[in-house]
This record gives sequence, C-alpha cells and structure tokens, in this order.
Amino acid sequence: MMQKYLNPDKKDWPDLLRRPMNRSSELKDKVSNLLEDIRINGEAAVRKYSKMFDRSAPEDIVVSPEEIEESEKLISSDLKNAIEQAAKNIRKFHETQRQTFNKIETVSGVVCWQKAVPIQKVGLYIPGGTAPLFSTVLMLGIPAKIAGCKKIILCTPPDDTGKINPAILFAAKVAGITDIFKVGGAQAIGAMAYGAGKIPRTNKIFGPGNQYVMTAKQLVSLYDVAIDMPAGPSEVAVMADRDSDPEFIASDLLSQAEHGPDSQVILVTNNETIIDKTEIEITKQLSKLSRKDIAVKALSHSIAVVFDNEDKMINLINEYAPEHLIISMNDYKRISEKIVNAGSVFLGKYSPESAGDYASGTNHTLPTNGWAHAYSGINMDSFIKKMTFQEISEDGIKNLGPVIETMAEAEHLGAHKNAVTLRLNKIKR
Repeated sequence: MMQKYLNPDKKDWPDLLRRPMNRSSELKDKVSNLLEDIRINGEAAVRKYSKMFDRSAPEDIVVSPEEIEESEKLISSDLKNAIEQAAKNIRKFHETQRQTFNKIETVSGVVCWQKAVPIQKVGLYIPGGTAPLFSTVLMLGIPAKIAGCKKIILCTPPDDTGKINPAILFAAKVAGITDIFKVGGAQAIGAMAYGAGKIPRTNKIFGPGNQYVMTAKQLVSLYDVAIDMPAGPSEVAVMADRDSDPEFIASDLLSQAEHGPDSQVILVTNNETIIDKTEIEITKQLSKLSRKDIAVKALSHSIAVVFDNEDKMINLINEYAPEHLIISMNDYKRISEKIVNAGSVFLGKYSPESAGDYASGTNHTLPTNGWAHAYSGINMDSFIKKMTFQEISEDGIKNLGPVIETMAEAEHLGAHKNAVTLRLNKIKR
C-alpha cells in the first residue's frame, strides 16, 4: 500500500514527491533511432515498427468511411448515448473559450491588434491498447474542430486483426474526424512529425501515450513539430480532512492507479485516521478491479502525508503540482483559492476525477510530472496561434519614430534606426 509520512520536513518534500519516471538514456536512444528511420524511410519504416511492436500492420492503414459507419453498429446504444452526451458537454464548455480582440491605439496614429488563427494541420494520438481511450478523441477532436483546424488526422493502433476499436471510431464520427490511420506507438508520432506515405506531416501533435510515445513527442518537438505539452504518467492528489468519506477517497485514488503501473496517487490530510480508513477501503475495492495488478504496482510508489495544519497541506500540493487535484474537505472553496499549481481541480465529495475524464465538459488532457507549474491543460488556445498586427499612419510614425530611433541607437542597431529615419526624412520633404 501507500507509504505514510507524518509531518515531513520541507527539505524532504522533493524526495517524497518524486515521480516514477523512466529517464533512461537507453529508452531515448531507441526512440531516437526509430524516429530517424521513419524520417528517412517513411511508411516502410512505420510498417516495420508496427509489426514489431503492435504485431499488426494492415495492408491499408487508412480507415475507410465504411469502417467508421459500421462502428455505430458495434457498440451498445447506452455507450453511443453516453458518448454523444459527453461530446455535447465538452463542446459547450470549449465553445465558451472563443476570444474576441479589439484594436488598440497605443499612441496617436499607431493601431495594434491580435487575430486568432487556427493551426492548419494537427495530429491526434489515441492509445488503443489495454485501455482504448475513445474519450480522448472527444477531448482533442472537438476543440480542434471548434478552432477551425483545416486538417485533423488521428492515429491509433489496430488490434491483432487490423481493426480499430469501434468506440474510438464512433467518437471520431461524433467529433467530426474522418482522416484516421491504423498506426500506434512511437511510429505514429514519427509519421505525424515527418509525414509517411498516406499520413501527412502535421504542425502540432496532441495526445497521451506510454513512455515510448511520450519520449517520441519530446524528441520530435526539438526540431520538427510542436506538441501539446511534455507529459508523464497519470496522477491524482486528494486533500482530505476528518469529515471526508474514505470510500470516496479510495475510489478516486484507485481510478488513477489503474491507469498504469507507473501512475502515482497521493493523499494529503490533517487527520491520520482518514489514512487508515482509506487503506481499508482500498483493499476492499481492489479485489473487485479487473486491473488490480496494475493498481497495486502504482500504489507501491504512492504516498499518504499527514500534516498538523492546513497551510502545509496546501504548500505541499502547490509544490507537487498534480495533474488532478480533488479537494474533499469541508471548506473546499476557500482552500481552492490558494491552489496555484494543478492541471484540473475537483471540488467537494461529489466531484470525482472521472467526471472530468469523461463527461463534465472540461478537458482531460492535462500537464503531468509537475508541468502544471507552467502548463495549462488542453483548451481552445492549444489549437490556435495568435498573430499581431499594427498599422502606423504618417502621424503615427512622427509620434513614435523618435522613440524607436533612440532605442535602436542605444542597442547599436543602426539599420533599425535607419528604417525609421528614412521615413521621417521623407515626410519632412
């Protein structure tokens, strides 16, 4: 079970909060060689690695319109209705993130403004192994469509028979995505970064994945393509007090622990008894989980921390910067105002993290591994870029010109100064 710590000294927090990340140079070298092979040899290399790692490389990697249509017949009506309702909520929340920009006259005759422009070509990676994440299709595809991205492609690994999970295909249909390819793993990232046969090169790649996928994303982002964010294994932190429900807490911790053996969960409380009660509940609930073995491995490097005051609890959370934070405490609204580092926050005992994973409307693609210190989760801004414009009149250059000349001269950039001086001299003539 989780390791328990009582009032740990702040100097020990970095060691307590260390993530179970694989940072081996061997992993980086393997993925780097794979990517270079794909960059040079394209689709042939993609097919080679698909056979090697996914044991499936269909002759035609393109998902046909017929396969997308057929997916609707292969899942239950309950699941279809759930996907459609989740899509409605996600669309409703993300549509509110559209921005309008005003033209601003910074000085007489100088007008500046911004314009939001969709990223033209985006690639979405959807894991399809032990947990086919059809929910991620909605989380990435819907805001990409709202943003107006012209080309949206989706890569996901096929099963042993060369087929894509029908729930993934149906979610893609609901999201309005039609360019789908049967390719998974790091080879899919390479294909979307460089272009490979029928898979076009994209401008930005989104989506979660295993350590190979994450390493591939980070490597291609160095020179070739943008990515949504650096990331690591999934994680959740729960803040609890004496009135929290141990049964709920255990379910929330396990809902993240079952993601993968390298996931991490943290319980932070001011009441030691809650930890003992929660561990009893974890044992009960574990016995009913199909992914019990995975959850147990995740729990082995997870922790429970007891502090004697609330401020230390908050400070620890802000230092950890969890992907998901559940504040299951009496005064959760007041406490939430002091949280500055978290991917997504869930308030009160009736707000499970799984609501955000699926259907409340917020996005579940979030910064992990402490990146919530500096990164936001996926939102409308992730799929657009903002261009600035300025229009300067004759009066404007007269007003602003001397300022530019003085600054350029101070930086010893004579050509910069001259670009203004020439204009001012011509106006004087």
